[in-house]
Amino acid sequence: MKMEKILIIGGVAAGATAAAKARRISPSAKITMLEAGPDISFANCGLPYYIGGDIKSRSKLILQSPESFNEQYNVDVHTHTLVSAIDRKAHTVKAFDTRSGEQKEFSYTKLILAQGGRPVKPTIPGADNDHVFTLWTLEDMDKIANFLNEKKPKTAVVVGGGFIGLEMVEALVKRGLKVNVVEMMPHVMAVMEAETAGFIENELLSYGVGVNTSASVTEIRQREVKLDNGKVLAADMVLLSIGVRPTLQLAKETGLEIGEAGGLLVNDKLQTSDPDIYAAGDMVEIEHRVNGKKVRIPLAGPANRQGRIAAENALGGNHSYKGSIGTSVVRVFEAVAGTTGLSLKQARSLGMDADAVVVHKEHHTSYYPGAETVTVLLVYDRKTGVVLGGQTAGYEGADKRLDVIATATAAKLTVSELADVDFAYSPPIGTANDAMNMAAYTAENRMSGFSPSVTAAELDQFVSNKTPVYVDVRDSFAYEKSHIKGALHIPLEFLDQNLHEIPANRPVIVYDETGKKGHQALRILKGAGYREVTNISGGHTSLQRYARSLGFRNIKISLLPIEEKTIQGEEQKTEEKKEVKARDENSPLIVDVRTPEEFEDGAVPEAINIPLDELAERYYELGNNARREIVVYCATGARSAYAQRLLMQIGYTNVKNGGGIAAMMARRNAAKTTNAAPSTGPLVVDVRTPEEYYSGAYPGAINIPLDELHARMDELGSKSREITLYCASGARSAYAQRMLMQMGFTNTRNGGGIMQMMRQRVN
Repeated sequence: MKMEKILIIGGVAAGATAAAKARRISPSAKITMLEAGPDISFANCGLPYYIGGDIKSRSKLILQSPESFNEQYNVDVHTHTLVSAIDRKAHTVKAFDTRSGEQKEFSYTKLILAQGGRPVKPTIPGADNDHVFTLWTLEDMDKIANFLNEKKPKTAVVVGGGFIGLEMVEALVKRGLKVNVVEMMPHVMAVMEAETAGFIENELLSYGVGVNTSASVTEIRQREVKLDNGKVLAADMVLLSIGVRPTLQLAKETGLEIGEAGGLLVNDKLQTSDPDIYAAGDMVEIEHRVNGKKVRIPLAGPANRQGRIAAENALGGNHSYKGSIGTSVVRVFEAVAGTTGLSLKQARSLGMDADAVVVHKEHHTSYYPGAETVTVLLVYDRKTGVVLGGQTAGYEGADKRLDVIATATAAKLTVSELADVDFAYSPPIGTANDAMNMAAYTAENRMSGFSPSVTAAELDQFVSNKTPVYVDVRDSFAYEKSHIKGALHIPLEFLDQNLHEIPANRPVIVYDETGKKGHQALRILKGAGYREVTNISGGHTSLQRYARSLGFRNIKISLLPIEEKTIQGEEQKTEEKKEVKARDENSPLIVDVRTPEEFEDGAVPEAINIPLDELAERYYELGNNARREIVVYCATGARSAYAQRLLMQIGYTNVKNGGGIAAMMARRNAAKTTNAAPSTGPLVVDVRTPEEYYSGAYPGAINIPLDELHARMDELGSKSREITLYCASGARSAYAQRMLMQMGFTNTRNGGGIMQMMRQRVN
């Protein structure tokens, strides 16, 4: 029996894995590995994190050296060895040492090609300058690190908004550079849906990164980069990350067949058109497991698995590679987003009858500290319910849900089967109904017609030939920050009583913040006889992300301000607890038992804030009168019901549960007397509509809508009285200020929008 000679060209992901697997299968085979570069088996996925300082030691990226690999696996490793020709008939390979020029020849019984790919370097003026880099090898990484240390650049431009590009954006920001990213597609992370990309773009902007999409670089100069839209960006250094091209020259010269997707063609055993030559990794094209199409997926996971299978089959195995679904994930600063299988756009472009739904849900129970919202976008076949792919995004838990979608896609589960899966749950880890369960329920509801919905990506097309009525069922504070222009604002709590405001002869599109209350509103409208009602899947959160990355044609929505973040993080602030003395022992008292953050966003006027968790320790602030009238309220009435029981156990006998803030505001307005004796003290006046005022107002403010101000000026008292006016944005209050000054009020001030007023109050 002749000795097997396994020759492997390429020594990184697929090649090194193939060599190790071959040795585990055959202790006696002669295994030789040829690598054109200086290193083998290094962690190329970790290169950006070394540059950014997350990985401190360069040596940790070197998984094996030629010496250690030989010692552990008895593999003959030749680095700096470039293969120049393959003689398929003679089963030999010609190569030479790139340092000495020495010619070498190797024989094989089976050959495995694992040459991977190389970064695409565009032919634009200046691309060869010394301050322009690509990142693919340890040598590339060292050049960038040395440049940063020696030249100390202040600005950088990263060309390409894909995985490596965005990882390098983060790395350079961590090194103190002002960074711009340039992406020729309409949004970064072009493989993802626009709203998923919008989540990433928000994070980039939060850290001060300039995002330049639908733009290309036309020239790289010594200190700047010129774009095709006329912009000029400062650039002490430039990183090119616009894609990976498979290394195919040797394969083509050898006469091996190239596939339709532009990669080396292999069968399910990873054999090339020559049965004695196998191939694996970034250079091959494979079958997509969802649609059966030939694709190139240059990812480390598939490359490693292909290397194992190629080695097994080269030594007589019969292992079929089933293809890939392209699962990939990126972390940019603290934001994580990933994709697997097909996006909705991809599925429909392939002629599939596909739909998608979006949910935003806490990654673990909301009452356990640290809960973060995780987004799940689930794509499925509209008729069969089979999962076709999906995407996830969030600060915590996105990777876990992405793996679930990948598993469901590979196993061809239906959304109904996914809905019934038991996911790990305990308060610090998950929720009783996981985001994946909720996404599956939502998909079932869309499929059955119980709750028709439309994603943000579908909205423009959906309304193109309609004249819908948009109904925003969020609270007033959320509505004031941003909403679809022209939307009716009817908080969910008041929807039943205000159905007359919604035209019955037009399509109705409802939305809330995440889609959950929108579903509830849809069912109310359906029950009331409205026939064409649609919920926006993912709600206002999805609208914001889509508007950020791509924008709408047929609706207008204002973008929320970007939260500013720094690499160092916000300093921990220790707040001193101040003892709040009750105004007296006898007057009625309103207590808001929500968190301080909720209270700061808007509260019932005159209410004091004692969070439920602190009530047992701070009840003395309520006074010593056990019969004092106390009204407690929260967001929905749940926490306040508990607070009521707690205070009654302590001994307070006249405690009422006011329920949620919306109900409190409605009752307050109904009971408000307008003929109270005028005062001369400072006064805050809310000039918004009663509906806006009901849903939350500045504590202590009275409500006189702008349209009624002229007729109700007697309620303001003395014309020298200090009066502060506010509205939603500051526009109506500016008009009100001018009106009062014309009427002789000499001490009026425009407080601006309600959020500005609340921030001033907190500060």
